[in-house]
Amino acid sequence: MKFAIIGTGMMGCEHILNLAHNCDADLIGVADPNPRSLEWAIKACGERFSPEVCHSASEIIDLRPDAIIIASPNYTHRQLVDDFATLPIHLLIEKPMSTTLEDARAVVAIAETRTALTWIAMEYRYMPTTRLFLDNLHQVGDLKMLFIREHRFPFLKKVDNWNRYNRFTGGTLVEKCCHFFDLMNLAVGARPLQVMASGAQDVNHRDEGYEGEQPDIIDNAYVIVDYSNGVRACLDLCMFAEGSPNEQELVATGSLAKLEAHIPQNRLTLASRQDRVVTDIPVPADPRIRYEGMHHGSSYLEQLHFVEAITSGSEPEVSSRDGYWSIAIGLAAQQAIARGQVVAVESL
Repeated sequence: MKFAIIGTGMMGCEHILNLAHNCDADLIGVADPNPRSLEWAIKACGERFSPEVCHSASEIIDLRPDAIIIASPNYTHRQLVDDFATLPIHLLIEKPMSTTLEDARAVVAIAETRTALTWIAMEYRYMPTTRLFLDNLHQVGDLKMLFIREHRFPFLKKVDNWNRYNRFTGGTLVEKCCHFFDLMNLAVGARPLQVMASGAQDVNHRDEGYEGEQPDIIDNAYVIVDYSNGVRACLDLCMFAEGSPNEQELVATGSLAKLEAHIPQNRLTLASRQDRVVTDIPVPADPRIRYEGMHHGSSYLEQLHFVEAITSGSEPEVSSRDGYWSIAIGLAAQQAIARGQVVAVESL
């Protein structure tokens, strides 16, 4: 299968390395306006690929790839989807799908009229521990509460510092936390109704300035999401917690039990209410993972599922509508913080 990649920064290069470990993949083209990013791409290709170096979407189209991975900065995604709207080329679009609801609605409208696949890259779904957590959710009985914690390091530096500003990223709760809102939506299985949130930029990037402008992205937040089926979900985000033994923790509490996952310790436990026994659920290594990258092999597995859907003609596992709802919660949370109010999650 012939691939092209637009955007060869950190995630673009991870996709290149994923493809390099897929025997059936050929990378025929890469595009990025930044020369240093293109250098990273060529280095990542090694001797495995010899792609054409392109400087525009039209040059990529001329190569006639079977699939394109869009890994460019968030604010560029909508225009690229427009460029490929009518073409029979499968799209894997890095998260977040867009930075505004207007653009997200436009992407959904385009995706649902295309004959080729449009898949939103939500690789956290494919982390082995997270997948096992989702597979065992039924053991808690009727789910009532869902809690996700991400305590991690600050945002990494990216080309032209685009990830330091809300207008380019959509805000931290879109750029980073769309992953967790996607997991909430997947686990709860209902429509998100409203959001309460508190957050700020308390520690990170406060001493930075680019062309006289200080970064405005928050580095910590609590977000509570109310769902139409009565379930409540909570996100605890801290991006100045480098010493944490686990970067992500997921907790589902229901009528029968509590299920907990810890990543990267890869520990899963089930605590029964009736007998008060805590059971360890083994997390086996996934033998399909040939390259772990920066996300515990999840982006590699996601790519495998993407290719399988193309070859089988099946629907995307992560649709543009999934992408929309993950962004809609994040944008509502950003507004809730700015206004100090409960904010409704806007529908499609």
